Amino acid sequence: MKTIFDKTEIKNLKLKNRLFRSATWEALADENGHFDEEIYNIYDELAAGGVGCIISGFTSVSDGDQYFGGMARLSNDGLIPEHKRLVDTVHKHGVPIIVQLALGEYQNKEIDELTENDTHTIREMFISAADRAVLAGYDGVQIHAAHGFFLSRYISPAYNRRADPEQLIIDIAKAVREHHNDLHITMKINSDDFMYGGLDENGSMRICLACVPFLDSIEVSGNGTSVAGIKAGVNEAYFKRFALALAEKADIPVILVGGHRSIENMNRVLNEGGIECLSLSRPLIREPDLINRWQRGECSPAKCVSCNMCYRTPAHKCIFRLRGIE
Repeated sequence: MKTIFDKTEIKNLKLKNRLFRSATWEALADENGHFDEEIYNIYDELAAGGVGCIISGFTSVSDGDQYFGGMARLSNDGLIPEHKRLVDTVHKHGVPIIVQLALGEYQNKEIDELTENDTHTIREMFISAADRAVLAGYDGVQIHAAHGFFLSRYISPAYNRRADPEQLIIDIAKAVREHHNDLHITMKINSDDFMYGGLDENGSMRICLACVPFLDSIEVSGNGTSVAGIKAGVNEAYFKRFALALAEKADIPVILVGGHRSIENMNRVLNEGGIECLSLSRPLIREPDLINRWQRGECSPAKCVSCNMCYRTPAHKCIFRLRGIE
């Protein structure tokens, strides 16, 4: 019987439990992608809090990406030292860390406007960012193909009418694997875009299975991931159906994010099928030490009430913590 507290290994990741911190938007970088000093404190607290692995927040592969403000970047060599400092901050707690490599937009172009030269340039940006990730000491990279960002739009039929939309992601993952065979390569993907004409579960399954030979794990998410009103034992794990179906067909570990709040339900999800790990975001904004609390035997559900007010606060912090409410 699997439990969230099992020690396990996925490729080169030695995990003290089955729980990941899913990539979470902090908006703590300047326009050139340099970290605010506060970022190190946030990751130090997270790593000390008991989670098995951390996936960093959105990190752009492009100097010119202006999709929104506050983006961290790994788009030039001058950024490597501060990423190394972030890695060292996490590693001192014995926790592996994966950097989420992403792109918001490319030169303000629509997907259908991209030329072959454009896609080649984008591919090279992801590969170069992965090279820098290795130099910074990251244990892995996550190719961000979810939540409506560039690669998510690229694989969505609502935006891209090419016959082989998954080829760009395959090319990126394959090239990173060829350069760095020991690096953990994961991908975050929508189970469904939940929009008219967008990627549905059938399309997502096809793309996942096409990418599997070049990946070490897949994190299953979906558009609209921050569902409000999550209650323990009632509406947790809202992308579970697709993740279970994928785990039956894929021969790499599946990680499921979305609405995890209680130990009981998370253990139930792990034992319903082949899902190997679970990832959390908002609960760790409210309680960075949540996993340690649970392991101490204080097993009540996560205190996060899914109000989503963290999206409206500086550094996307929990409004309850900012108000001094435990």
